[in-house]
Amino acid sequence: MARWQREEQASGPLVQGFTAGGFSVDGNVYRAVFLTPESAALWDAPALGELSAEDFAPLLALDPAPEFILLGTGSACTFPPRPLIRALEERGVGVEIMDSRAAARTWSLLRNEERWIAAALMPLD
Repeated sequence: MARWQREEQASGPLVQGFTAGGFSVDGNVYRAVFLTPESAALWDAPALGELSAEDFAPLLALDPAPEFILLGTGSACTFPPRPLIRALEERGVGVEIMDSRAAARTWSLLRNEERWIAAALMPLD
């Protein structure tokens, strides 16, 4: 039986799993995390209903801008405030909304395709 395995992975942070405290990324644990193709950073995420474009400043500062942002909304897929989506879209950045576990898995898949994306993963609890 043939094995299909990719020899190389895209550079940048990789979500290795989930822990009671959050996301395991390259040996560190983050309760909430920003992921870019180049780094992972602790995110002091506000409540979902309070999110604004300013909360995504580190992701919006990427050069070039990300194709889109994966927004993990915690343990369940919940839509953020519409003004947030509108503000990000006005800056030319789309948003894909899903629960944080799904967003972490999608991050790995898309980064292995070397897509220039960003992710904001809210806490799982």
